[in-house]
Amino acid sequence: MKEFGERLRLLRLEKGIGQIQLAKELDVGKSVISLWELGKCEPTLSKLIVISKFFGVSIDFLAGLED
Repeated sequence: MKEFGERLRLLRLEKGIGQIQLAKELDVGKSVISLWELGKCEPTLSKLIVISKFFGVSIDFLAGLED
């Protein structure tokens, strides 16, 4: 089962955007994206909602509860 960071990275790459662009879209610092993708920290629920809307996926998908 893929973890949040792996899923986020894959979604970002599928969309063809870099960490800096994603950080701007989500209103966070670039280092935050890197930390999320490396599994060093996790987003708040409010950021999970923004991420799920941006990529058009469910929070369950981001959390690894569904494929």
